[in-house]
Amino acid sequence: MSGCEAHDAKKLVRSPSGLRMVPEHRSARSPFGLDEPPWVPDKECPRCMQCDTKFDFITRKHHCRRCGKCFCDKCCSKKVPLPRMCFVDPVRQCAECALISQKETEFYDKQLKVLMNGATFFVTLGTSDKSELMVCRLSNNQRYLVLDGDSHYEIEIIQISTVQILTEGFTPGGGNTRAIGMVLQYKVPGSEELMQMKFTAGEDFSCNKKLSASWLAAMHKVSK
Repeated sequence: MSGCEAHDAKKLVRSPSGLRMVPEHRSARSPFGLDEPPWVPDKECPRCMQCDTKFDFITRKHHCRRCGKCFCDKCCSKKVPLPRMCFVDPVRQCAECALISQKETEFYDKQLKVLMNGATFFVTLGTSDKSELMVCRLSNNQRYLVLDGDSHYEIEIIQISTVQILTEGFTPGGGNTRAIGMVLQYKVPGSEELMQMKFTAGEDFSCNKKLSASWLAAMHKVSK
């Protein structure tokens, strides 16, 4: 286990919004996580904040778990997964928030899994003319980019300032491009100096090209 995953233990907690599986140590929280919003107090929302229907004994009010606002059942009926808040089960959300959460669920189910599975690249540090073959992956707690070869690096995601994807295959007629590498710029904790790393997919590994391209595409989405 690498140093960046030494405190990955999780605990089950109950909040007014539902059951959540959260890291025991706050320092191990995912950089993609969101805090639960404060709920708009019941006394401050006599009407649905979407359709303006008045709440009464029959028309009950519900809080969206993502934005915390008050809605009637019709405007807040969808139960959608909300992995960014670590909910165990799908939770009630308003229509607007549900759309956002559905897009994020695809990101969690696909892109993050690709990054955590890892891919192999030739990695060049700074202005060096030497590269090293390394397995690159996102740590289990999603906080670090872990590189393993003869050397070992752990780059904290929040310290990455820019991600530039390198492509080839572009033609004037608008032909398809494919990702062949990337350049990262990041800060080392305690220093304001920017470091740079270049990742290049190995041409000798034809079976690895598709995996590398998928990993780079996922990294591009993460950077956004």
